[in-house]
Amino acid sequence: MKNYQLTDFLPTNKKECELRGWDQLDVILLSGDAYIDHPSFGGAVIGRALEAAGYRVAIIPQPDWHGDFRDFKKLGKPRLFFGIAPGCMDSMVNKYTANRRLRKEDAYSPDGRHDCRPEYPTIVYSQILKKLFPETPVVLGGIEASLRRLTHYDYWKDELRKCILVDSDADMILYGMGPKALLALCQRIDAGEKIKDIHDIPQTVYLAKEDEIDKGIQKNDIVLHSHEECLRNKRAQAENFCHIEEESNKVHAQRLIQAVDNRFAVVNPPFPTLTTEEMDSLYDLPFTRLPHPKYKGKRIPAYEMIKFSVNIHQGCFGGCAFCTISAHQGKFVVCRSKESILKEVKQVVEMPDFKGYLSDLGGPSANMYGMSGRNPKVCEHCKRPSCVHPQICPNLNTDHSKLLDIYRSVDALPGIKKSFIGSGVRYDLILNHSKDEKVNQAAREYTKELIAKHVSGRLKVAPEHTSDEVLYLMRKPSFKLFEQFKVIFDRINQEEHLNQQLIPYFISSHPGCQEQDMADLAIKTKNLNFHLEQVQDFTPTPMTVSTEAWYTGFHPYTLDPVFSAKSPREKLAQRQFFFWYKPEERRNIENELRRLGKPELIAQLFSNTPAASTTSHKPATARPVATKNKGRASYNPNFTQDNRITKSGKRQNEGQTRRNRRDR
Repeated sequence: MKNYQLTDFLPTNKKECELRGWDQLDVILLSGDAYIDHPSFGGAVIGRALEAAGYRVAIIPQPDWHGDFRDFKKLGKPRLFFGIAPGCMDSMVNKYTANRRLRKEDAYSPDGRHDCRPEYPTIVYSQILKKLFPETPVVLGGIEASLRRLTHYDYWKDELRKCILVDSDADMILYGMGPKALLALCQRIDAGEKIKDIHDIPQTVYLAKEDEIDKGIQKNDIVLHSHEECLRNKRAQAENFCHIEEESNKVHAQRLIQAVDNRFAVVNPPFPTLTTEEMDSLYDLPFTRLPHPKYKGKRIPAYEMIKFSVNIHQGCFGGCAFCTISAHQGKFVVCRSKESILKEVKQVVEMPDFKGYLSDLGGPSANMYGMSGRNPKVCEHCKRPSCVHPQICPNLNTDHSKLLDIYRSVDALPGIKKSFIGSGVRYDLILNHSKDEKVNQAAREYTKELIAKHVSGRLKVAPEHTSDEVLYLMRKPSFKLFEQFKVIFDRINQEEHLNQQLIPYFISSHPGCQEQDMADLAIKTKNLNFHLEQVQDFTPTPMTVSTEAWYTGFHPYTLDPVFSAKSPREKLAQRQFFFWYKPEERRNIENELRRLGKPELIAQLFSNTPAASTTSHKPATARPVATKNKGRASYNPNFTQDNRITKSGKRQNEGQTRRNRRDR
């Protein structure tokens, strides 16, 4: 492997700028993450894209926000603007669990330290820069600003907050995956325009008085309820969200406008989805794939996870109600070319500590590569937030052939012993029955090859729940599909003489989930011989359907009331059912089932299971039941989702309702 020099990385201090012969920078990026020069880290991608366009760019990773702010001043004032890339993960989700407890480590900081970034770094960094350099533009990017581009609920402060431009004093947001908007902005400022006058770049957000809005408010613009109205009326916030979600996923979106503090937050429609050639051009930039030398001898947990992985596509059409991927990356999947993927794999093979095993060959979802609408014109008129919910769109081509070709081509490369799939697999795409028998045959081939050749002992899938009513609200397929997939998984393991595990992910306390739903989950998973490990409470995060339902109490698409478990007592009551096999949980679970008037479930759950005692026993296995508890529910803070049950107990189709109806 090449021996990299300091000048092979983006400069991080004055000395490194001088090594390049630079006395002034065009753009200075401030990152909440450690600087890892790898295409999985947004700050590195943005920096490399600017560099490739001929701009002098530096990155200040994790500046010290205390004291005299010397980190913010050390590179001086940039010629064009400061850019803030707060991190690959929302800073609050990265720091705290759903119960607002400090996580064990910050995965994006050296040695997992928690003191390398503030809470809400976007706001903190921007406010400091505006004090130090009041005349220099500050531009926000990354997931933290992207998902806070309009009025949003903040779980950590338990309040409705304004567009982040208001709190940060910044000049503009570049939302979503932002290289196109960033380069367009650089060109405009470079040409002498003032950022306060630049109002027409797609995929940007700005604040303006009504008479300053580009072309004024047009009849095709969507004027949302004001921030002040949303504070007074939670239904108004729920109604707003339908428009926000729809316009973030349409091919031809409309402009969104929201009044706040006697001004308007204006969200311009996004750029068209990247082409394969454009995505290749980003991944083919000269990344070293390494942490900056300043971190020598330090462990960065997130880097260790993705060190030997390769991302093959961007975007997700799953539209899960608790997920922010489509809100940030978009609904339409864009894939890298086989040539670009193989080129990066060859880079990985040359790394000195690579032993022949790729940890992941995937993306937001493992098996969406190469999938798109058969007739693009149909997609151009679609408003659904999901191509797979409530059922798979008949226009969606679910052919796994291109992905199979990628797997086989990668595995044929010298130096590759095995390529594993670490990203979550969508089994509903695998099990979808197409009218085209070639597509069905490819799905069968893919399933066998995936399980036989690409599982590193454990295959991750995300059924999320066992209740079809809760799953509908989550915009996830019926649990019956998971059961079908498990049968296939077990059969192929037996045929191939393998001893691999299927690892399902589940969420408790999602909106619409009641305690009895969790009891049924425990019984169903017990019957399938699972002791659940990958579980979490739902966490409300900005810009998801689930969060809006959780906060407002209304499903945004139907405006029907939705129950959410919120108190610690309610959340714990739901979560305990994940761990029915732990002797110390048995007594509480039995008491809870009696309180719910469901004592008959005790026998189903604990048959052949030793009674609780002061000594620990080996956990038993799990099995299914299906009933719905209309009593209490618990709250799930790790994911957000939005879906509803009507008073009759039936779920309404999200695609049937008011304002901007969407379906996932």
